[in-house]
Amino acid sequence: MNEAVKTLDGWFSLHDFRTIDWPALREVSPIERDAMLNELQNFLGDMDITKKMGEGEHTIYSIVGQKADLLFFTLRPTLEGLNEVENQLNKLRIADYLLPAYSYVSVVELSNYLANHMAKGGDPYENKHVRERLYPELPARKHICFYPMTKRRSLSDNWYMLPMEERQTMIRDHGAIGRTYAGKIKQIIGGSIGLDDFEWGVTLFADDALDFKRIVTEMRFDESSARFAEFGSFLIGNYVAADALPNFFRI
Repeated sequence: MNEAVKTLDGWFSLHDFRTIDWPALREVSPIERDAMLNELQNFLGDMDITKKMGEGEHTIYSIVGQKADLLFFTLRPTLEGLNEVENQLNKLRIADYLLPAYSYVSVVELSNYLANHMAKGGDPYENKHVRERLYPELPARKHICFYPMTKRRSLSDNWYMLPMEERQTMIRDHGAIGRTYAGKIKQIIGGSIGLDDFEWGVTLFADDALDFKRIVTEMRFDESSARFAEFGSFLIGNYVAADALPNFFRI
């Protein structure tokens, strides 16, 4: 049997995409709509408390295009914690108008393709750089890009039949492209083997949306992507601060 990759695992991740039922929401009275938004703000206030305690993260983005309208992106230490946030959101009155569009479940991970290099001995979970990757602070960047991906398992190009050394070399070369965008793009990798339909969920944050196009284009020419990567749908959005939600929902 070929050597399996090992991972360091951090916070569980939920990308919860919603479509807004604008025709139905338009029928709600302004007073009732304000009450629903106040309830949503209180919910987000509780989420902020969790964030300040260092027990999770969250952010909201408005999605461009017809795949969804809003993304609620949440990180929690446990799968139960993610489910609790999801259920709390669904119990809000405004959730009657936030129709499920798509979701993705994963866990923030760092594989031993890279983790051993970053940790350099000792307990990796005590390493500052490793912890920053596993328990990330979500930046308030202007734009977000999310996409799921899988490594190909065809007869001619099967990632999982390659020797560990060859996989490590390709992943490090692949990562070298990402490092050229340091400061421009923040990347979070969620491992989802056994958790969702693809094997990874990739989340990118940037202030220049064209940086998403640039980095993905460059990485498509990298051998690990050109030969072995298969992608799902790309979803792109714009940052929505919590205090901007009333204006977002204004009709």
